[in-house]
Amino acid sequence: MNLNCNGQLIDLHTPKVMGILNITPDSFFDGGKYKNENQILSQVEKMLTEGATFIDIGAYSSRPGAQHILEEEELQRIIPVVELLIKNFSEIKISIDTFRSNVAKETIQAGATMINDISGGSLDEKMFTTITELQVPYILMHMKGTPQTMKTENNYKNLIQDIVFYFSEKVKQLRGLGVNDIILDPGFGFAKNTAQNFSLMNNLEVFKHLDLPLLVGVSRKSMIYKTLDILPEEALNGTTFLNTVSLMAGAKILRVHDVKEAVECVKLHQQLKK
Repeated sequence: MNLNCNGQLIDLHTPKVMGILNITPDSFFDGGKYKNENQILSQVEKMLTEGATFIDIGAYSSRPGAQHILEEEELQRIIPVVELLIKNFSEIKISIDTFRSNVAKETIQAGATMINDISGGSLDEKMFTTITELQVPYILMHMKGTPQTMKTENNYKNLIQDIVFYFSEKVKQLRGLGVNDIILDPGFGFAKNTAQNFSLMNNLEVFKHLDLPLLVGVSRKSMIYKTLDILPEEALNGTTFLNTVSLMAGAKILRVHDVKEAVECVKLHQQLKK
């Protein structure tokens, strides 16, 4: 499995780590931490040094019940950060966490290499055609509703079958448009309660049949800290455990706040496979 990032092939036979950079003031874990250039550069340098292959930048908080912001504000937040990182880290591979096609287009033009769409094209009908035009890797996530409504959208006939069907239909549409590099994200915490999240984790291997790279993002999420009755700040150990479970089930990309620990998970898992 390879991804084409601006002409460079990324080999996913060895799983990769994607470091999270939230530049929103209201993210559930690190909202408001990275407000100025020095803080942003310091955090990104740390993640890259620790072994992150991708840096995922989000300017629109997708936590449950998050405040909605207009496209103009999202662009004002994110474009300067993309330009700053491209200027300071020439080889950086930036993923953009957005469900808006115009934000996708402008950030790719500014130097980003991948689009991470929490809505799987459901919140912007132009997203799929835009990805086709841009020909960049596309992370297709499963979610129902919006960040503002998803907590009430967790009714399923059969959770796993419904998600597999969702992916099958959307992948068929993307392939028909000519999109080459598609990554699947089952969307832990998005329109899923804690029990459903663990059911999903327990059935991750099912998604191997879709023959596409699987991204897992459980870093410090409520399925961990609510189960353990702790704070998100205390959820690194739980995150590491579930990242390990994910790797053993076939995950190819771990999306995390804590890069060093995730890279160590990958190294130990690779050694175990040998």
